Amino acid sequence: MSDEYISLARRCFTSYRFSVSSTTKIQVSNNMALLRCACVLALAAVAAVSGSCDVSVPDLSYKLSGTNMVFPCDSTKGIYISSGRYIPRNVIATRMQIYKDEAIVALPRYKHGVPFTLAKFSMKARGCQANLTPFPCWSMQEEGNCDALQSVVDIFICQSDILWVLDIGLVNTLEQPVRRCGPKIVGINLKTNQVVKVIDLTNLVVPSSRLQYIIVDYTCDGRPFVYVADAGAGAIIVYDVFGAKGYRVVLPTACTATAKDVLYMVLVRRQCGNYVYFSYLSSPKMYHIKSESLQKGQTAGAIVEVGAKPEGVKGVLLGTDNAGSILFRYKGQSDVYIWNTDTCFKDENFILVQRGTECRLPTHVVPGYKRLMWTIESNFHDYIAGTAGCLGPNVVVHPVVKTCDEE
Repeated sequence: MSDEYISLARRCFTSYRFSVSSTTKIQVSNNMALLRCACVLALAAVAAVSGSCDVSVPDLSYKLSGTNMVFPCDSTKGIYISSGRYIPRNVIATRMQIYKDEAIVALPRYKHGVPFTLAKFSMKARGCQANLTPFPCWSMQEEGNCDALQSVVDIFICQSDILWVLDIGLVNTLEQPVRRCGPKIVGINLKTNQVVKVIDLTNLVVPSSRLQYIIVDYTCDGRPFVYVADAGAGAIIVYDVFGAKGYRVVLPTACTATAKDVLYMVLVRRQCGNYVYFSYLSSPKMYHIKSESLQKGQTAGAIVEVGAKPEGVKGVLLGTDNAGSILFRYKGQSDVYIWNTDTCFKDENFILVQRGTECRLPTHVVPGYKRLMWTIESNFHDYIAGTAGCLGPNVVVHPVVKTCDEE
């Protein structure tokens, strides 16, 4: 794909992000500009026709596979294979963060045979099979070593260039779950690749806890706070990093009245202050709470009902544009939408930014490399059902694009 198309798409997405972060009303012209620019990007890349699995940009697409994992040496790889600690088809990448020209991905140990649970790959190479390298190093991946990572389910890069890693300590969760270690958060300085903080969450969880997502925000005076979604207990764990203390915010009954399945949580940045938007997959409504309220522990009356989801539809929050908009999809559907949170939470304000396929479902969307929005998607549903095949799950990272069937 020529550089002029990449440049055009970058300018369009940059312009759109500025638009939604600096005004309280989204303009229709900006929405259409976003869709037109995404169309240019998709057409330039010869986006696939309906029914194909490849709607991505060929020169900026990366296939992630358990067969392309980098080991310290061939003998180590052989030992892992012979002992059953490396089974390529059991490896799947679900969450992603981008730092400069590298993507960092979480490889949860849902099944046995996952040699490392946090990896990175270079985004400089175009249109190729990505080589997954353990991050920050091989020694941090040892299963059963509580000083290492056990099963990473989510990651988040904060404004200080620290990667915050949520390690639940529980492996083989889709088979016979094994508690290797207690849950923890690990902070890794991306400039040095050194671990700078380890937060033990053992005293902040309960027997019913099921930790799923992590976000990090800062106070006005620069103090970092970590928030963790505890779906099983219907709570948000809040941890003051500098103060070395944490507490649990138990969500009101109205927020947890449905099945406690997946508790989605994203950070929306606004000029008037940041907000944490959250909702259970089965919940008919969306909620938010001001980040400042979480940081101060002042949650009484602070949780606000944003609005009702479209009737009969379950929403999956995928990420944000690092400003005031949330990207999401509907359960079982692969189309990606964007919603400017300065507008009402209604169908007419949900803008389609990528038409998906039947093959893969997006699990995360993040801004990053070349100032584009990126998505990681896979046939996660097949992986869970055990029908992904002998080659394992189909995982692809690519820019968010929209085919031009409609405008």
